[in-house]
Amino acid sequence: MLTEIATAQAAEDEILRSVRALAGAPWELLRNSPRRLARLATFLPSNNLLYSYVLFGVVPSLYTDEIRLRPSARVARAALAVHEILCPPLRRLGAGRIVMTPCTQREFLADCGRSDAVVFTGRPENGAAVAARLPAGTLLLSFGSGPNPVVVGPDADPDAVCRAVLDARLYNSGQDCLCTDLVLVHRSQVPTLVPRLADALAGIRIGDRRDPATRVAPLVYPDAVEDAAAFLDAHREFTVRGGRTDLARHTVEPTLLHLPWQEDFHPPEFFSPVVLTMAYDAPDQVARWLSSAEETARGMYVSVFGEPALAGRSRIATSVVCEERVTFDVEDGNRPFGGYGPLAGNVRRHGTVTGRPLLLSAEAGPPAGPGTGPRSRIRTGP
Repeated sequence: MLTEIATAQAAEDEILRSVRALAGAPWELLRNSPRRLARLATFLPSNNLLYSYVLFGVVPSLYTDEIRLRPSARVARAALAVHEILCPPLRRLGAGRIVMTPCTQREFLADCGRSDAVVFTGRPENGAAVAARLPAGTLLLSFGSGPNPVVVGPDADPDAVCRAVLDARLYNSGQDCLCTDLVLVHRSQVPTLVPRLADALAGIRIGDRRDPATRVAPLVYPDAVEDAAAFLDAHREFTVRGGRTDLARHTVEPTLLHLPWQEDFHPPEFFSPVVLTMAYDAPDQVARWLSSAEETARGMYVSVFGEPALAGRSRIATSVVCEERVTFDVEDGNRPFGGYGPLAGNVRRHGTVTGRPLLLSAEAGPPAGPGTGPRSRIRTGP
């Protein structure tokens, strides 16, 4: 069922991450001591169906009496299939009741209004609309997305970085909020890295997502193809390799674009196999870009390879630093997720909205004393 919306490679990874999150659940709950919730309502994302079911259904069922899940209308059939597979054994284990309800957002908001906590995954503007409909006392966790840039400094190994960039960009054909939307390359690395990326992308073919050898498949959402086509058409002069799209077949050719430095450029979320590089000359340019109003708002992760001036920091502006690692290396279902940009992820308590890495069991924990709480407990790696 997972390969209805994910490549076989991504589905296998999703299963392994789900097993790891389940194995880490006792430690997570012991560490965070979440209070007992009567009801949790969750807007599930349209990807990572199994992993999301584990993170927002199975693990919270250990400290929640009833969990109401609303699948995305785009993938409701596959989401319901996952629920039907997992629900019987969960009932036998005696966990909290998990109910999946395909319904409109308006209908589901009634469930949300009667819940102790709500998890929203999706566009920030839709999350704000949900927040406006909830009682002030409802705990709301809103998971968004960010550009997750990769910085390639003068000391980076081009071969290792090429592999890392493709891993970070092509996961499930690029259809994941952890995928990298921009690679900032030191000018000294451009002559080496850009041709390596172009050659690597030339060897990637679009295939059946059920084939374990397929890295890029037709995209699940037509609007992702439309958005990619519009961006590629507007930036045609910067195309190094690829650039073709086919709306009828839902395909975006693995593509590489290279831009000169533009401090006011802020990439869209591609959700497609588009690798976008941009040259920089000095690390302070990168720091200023990450500190801009746009990137501060959506700061999630920034991966830093071979850039000594940016190494050794836990974060730059609102972006959590992944040193010599990409986002998929760092993400851990038992630890807080994301950065400090309010559009990338935020928690609302009694009308106060705070952008920070999110983990439901930590936010549902007991009142924090001096020097404790989710902020001081945050770690970003194993």
